[in-house]
Amino acid sequence: MSTTFDTSTTDPTEIIDPTTNGAAGSGTRAQSATASTERLAAELAAIGDPTDERGATDRALVGIVEATRSAVETTPGAASVTFSTTGHATGAVATALLSRGHAWLVDEPGSLGGDDEALNPVEAALGAFLACQTVTYRFWAARLGIRLDDLQLDAEGDLDVRGFFGLEPGVRPGFSRVRVRVRPSGPETAERYAELARVVDEHCPVLDLFANTTPVETTLVTG
Repeated sequence: MSTTFDTSTTDPTEIIDPTTNGAAGSGTRAQSATASTERLAAELAAIGDPTDERGATDRALVGIVEATRSAVETTPGAASVTFSTTGHATGAVATALLSRGHAWLVDEPGSLGGDDEALNPVEAALGAFLACQTVTYRFWAARLGIRLDDLQLDAEGDLDVRGFFGLEPGVRPGFSRVRVRVRPSGPETAERYAELARVVDEHCPVLDLFANTTPVETTLVTG
């Protein structure tokens, strides 16, 4: 996987509730709250004018980070969350999906047996990657005090269909390479945006899925 960082144009779902304190003692909670308050103050101080829309959004994102940090410090088990999606086959090869009450459709073009009513699975994967990059850029720009006025991203992946159709042994069915192009806009220097890009790639969950092996467990239900 390769990422191109372009500076040529440079110029919440539900969060963990910090009020659910678990069994920690009052002294531990007080120390944790003090440390979190100090961190929050430092990070908010790095953000510009809080009265403009971007500044207000950045302050809200930092607040989410600190609320989560406080909850996890008090109840470490709260850091582990599970996301889920359900699907039902429809049409020729399409799938109707439901995620947190949001309905979406994945299909294939006619050349791959579908009705071309929606993006296909690998396009959805690339879209999820770019969307996760956007979320990660926004949170970390806010935390680092880096002004990010706009963000444009492109991704493309190379796939050999012989792997999917079983036409050639040894050909993997998934992407052999993914390329990402990121174009931030704002008043910061190219060096600051490069710093942000490095941190984002260290913390982006979907990039981690693409770049690293994740155990997958499948259960077949036939009765």
